[in-house]
Amino acid sequence: MNLKRIFGSILTLLGIGSLIYTAVLFSNTTDSTHDIKSLIIYGVLGLIFFSSGISLVRTIKDES
Repeated sequence: MNLKRIFGSILTLLGIGSLIYTAVLFSNTTDSTHDIKSLIIYGVLGLIFFSSGISLVRTIKDES
């Protein structure tokens, strides 16, 4: 297995975890600005990790 594919899988899993954490924060949020900042930060980082991990896995070809 290729090292880039493993790194892409790790990034994808981190993105999924961050998006799930954002969903949990969203369900427990009140009207506090601290909660909204956390939602934005974790949501954006989750989207970046998820999209970069998926694109890395899709572009790497297996050369076995």
